[in-house]
Amino acid sequence: MGTNTEMDKEKVFREYPVPKALRIMVVPAVISQLIVLIYNMADTFYVGQTGNPYMIAATSLILPVFNISLCLAGLAGVGGGALISRLLGQGREDEARRTSVFSLYLAVLIAAAFSLGIGAFMEPILTLLGAGENTYEYARQYAMCVIVFGGIPTVLSNALANLIRSVGRSREAGAGIILGGLLNIALDPLFMFVLLPEGYEVLGAGIATALSNGIACLFFIAVLVRMGKGSVITFSPRAGRASKESIIAVFAVGVPSAIATLLFDLDYVIVDKLMVSYHDLALAAVGVVLKVERFPLNVGIGICQGMLPLVAYSYGAGDHKRMSETIRLARKLGLVIAAGSIVLYEIFSGQLVRIFLSDPQAVSMASGFLRIRVLATPLMFLSFFTVYLFQAFGKGRISLFLGVTRWLGFNIPMLFILNYLVGMYGIVWSQVTADILTVALSFYVMHRFGPKKGQAG
Repeated sequence: MGTNTEMDKEKVFREYPVPKALRIMVVPAVISQLIVLIYNMADTFYVGQTGNPYMIAATSLILPVFNISLCLAGLAGVGGGALISRLLGQGREDEARRTSVFSLYLAVLIAAAFSLGIGAFMEPILTLLGAGENTYEYARQYAMCVIVFGGIPTVLSNALANLIRSVGRSREAGAGIILGGLLNIALDPLFMFVLLPEGYEVLGAGIATALSNGIACLFFIAVLVRMGKGSVITFSPRAGRASKESIIAVFAVGVPSAIATLLFDLDYVIVDKLMVSYHDLALAAVGVVLKVERFPLNVGIGICQGMLPLVAYSYGAGDHKRMSETIRLARKLGLVIAAGSIVLYEIFSGQLVRIFLSDPQAVSMASGFLRIRVLATPLMFLSFFTVYLFQAFGKGRISLFLGVTRWLGFNIPMLFILNYLVGMYGIVWSQVTADILTVALSFYVMHRFGPKKGQAG
């Protein structure tokens, strides 16, 4: 059995009123999501201060590869975390502990393999990504820091955040992510403009990112030490080997989560590629919009991350009433925030985009784009909310179907179709159009395949 503190943490799953439990789990997850978003913008801001377009281009080239490492973290963390919460709901604490060991070593293994692969094939990979004579060395410096040397801490810290949240410790999970984000914001200018000479700003940004992720990883390890030897989340092989059923369950949810995240990033890449054919200012405008629109989306993701362990535990315990109440309240919260974001963005779109843009034409386009794109916010929330629910239920095939259909069946084809039929503004309207179809499909799938009353996980 776990320690008394560990058992106290499980009260959030069993005893606290649902609104209180959801608040305890959701608030740290939302704050950490916003901090991550801000520090990602800060990286872009600081590199932009160099005035060197090749440095900016080089860091942008590495972003898709860095995002793959976050997908790998999701494979182990989301898949393992969802299963651990369900197992705790079933009273199978020993198997939950064995699952945590498997998930943590899986995270380390895949991160190490990915980092070694990038290091060994750096030149052809960077060339494939589009690095040229002026950007290659900057891209290599950044990749060596954040992926080759910083890959394991980055993947492990994100996986640990998911696993620690799965046992009710959302505050500690959020604190580690927030710590890494704030450190990155503080260390970027220190390494870029103070400690390293001029011309090495990208290297400085890379060192700052790797160092902050490493410290966040050490924070999570310290959390595990404080949780004690009886903790469900542990590195100790003495816990034993996870069952074949559990290993399959980790991959069944983790792989769809990783694929969905990759397709999400691919959608953004395609938006940029299509928009560049119209005008450089249009590309700049949509690039800002894709960043600004992430604020309500990341809040929604934080709500889903906090909700998932609560739903998974209740599902595993067969507590349909508590599970349904959690789902209803989380969905209502996400929709209220999405509606509020529509009001704010419709009124203040011009002021928001002027933070990033100064050209009047670019500001005009970006504010128009934002007013259209924000209309999709409640639809996007409902889309990934349903995917998170099926992850909580352990139904990986259905979450994979919904994720792949959303991006490859609706969103990405709609980009090309509306771009061809309408032009530049067709690209902007594609999200709303595609997600109407996605939400309709999600409601049908939830009604058809969601858990029925009395059904336990």
